[in-house]
Amino acid sequence: MTDDRVTRIREALDRVIDPEIHKPITELGMVDAVEVDENGAALIRVLLTIEGCPMRGRIEKDTAEAAATVPGLTEVRVETSAMTEEQRAELTRRLREGRRAIPFNEPGSLTRILAVSSGKGGVGKSSVTANLAAAMALDGLRVGVLDADIHGFSMTGMLGITDRPTKVGDLLMPPEAHGVKAMSIGMFVPQAQAVVWRGPKLHRAIEQFASDVYWGDLDVLLLDLPPGTGDVAISVAQLLPRAEMLVVTTPQPSAAGVAERVGSLAASVEQDVAGVVENMSWMELPDGSRSEVFGTGGGERVAQTLTDAIGHRVRVLGQVPLDPRLRQGADDGVPVVISAPESEAARVLREIASALAHRPRGLSGMKLPLSVG
Repeated sequence: MTDDRVTRIREALDRVIDPEIHKPITELGMVDAVEVDENGAALIRVLLTIEGCPMRGRIEKDTAEAAATVPGLTEVRVETSAMTEEQRAELTRRLREGRRAIPFNEPGSLTRILAVSSGKGGVGKSSVTANLAAAMALDGLRVGVLDADIHGFSMTGMLGITDRPTKVGDLLMPPEAHGVKAMSIGMFVPQAQAVVWRGPKLHRAIEQFASDVYWGDLDVLLLDLPPGTGDVAISVAQLLPRAEMLVVTTPQPSAAGVAERVGSLAASVEQDVAGVVENMSWMELPDGSRSEVFGTGGGERVAQTLTDAIGHRVRVLGQVPLDPRLRQGADDGVPVVISAPESEAARVLREIASALAHRPRGLSGMKLPLSVG
């Protein structure tokens, strides 16, 4: 009787998912022992990845609730302790098993990588990135955001992330908000502190965020690039050659002209362009009319220039209006697609996210294992 209940408890614990690693605790070797005494009282010992694990309460609660579904138990107790260094090393080995340095470059990876870029600052590239990520997560996709704007990091604030990454062995577990996993240098330095890094160190930071973070099986990874075509943009093209550029511009000719340089970089490194997003396209006035504050036509101009540069049609995926709620959402750490889903800005951003998400992911350009009979 006891052995049967222990077996059934272990089977029930297969449904308990670690909140950071997103795998069953049984698969991660976190269930240290399961005992049931003659009175039907169950004791479950769970190993946490680190001492002071911030997810301890949730893991204990989920474990107790899962075990309580097993018939014949009079009580369920859960005790937790931290893994030893050897146990953490084994967990890290399991997580890295079958992975190369950057998992997104593996032949079997189906993660779509979108490098969100702009020719100049101030066009709303980061707020577009945060909202597209949140919108994709709302649609049920597994989404990650890599804040590649090392000097001007902003993703932590825009997504409302205050937690630091959990370190398991030599792997980092990215914090999550609004269903989006994120990693940023802003999680390691005070908000007001400048990051004074040059080319090689910037390259290494992007490489570590791509290889030393346990992202899991993502559908989409968005990178928030710094403005322009400098070191980080070139490093992303080298480190993540399957990344597609998503270009953000405003309607005004000066911004569009600068954004066209991104197309020149894309063509020179043979990087595809997923499309163009025109931000701050218009503002709705109290009488219901539209004011085109920054002019018109910038998005179409950039799309045509990119089309000429890379040899296939590049589309304007959407025109996002000026809306104070979009700015307020960024300040509050709640993207407008969540905080004001009925707004026109949220509607357009959801449509752009849907258009990007429903394109085939990952297999484009891959060599498939075909054999001729």
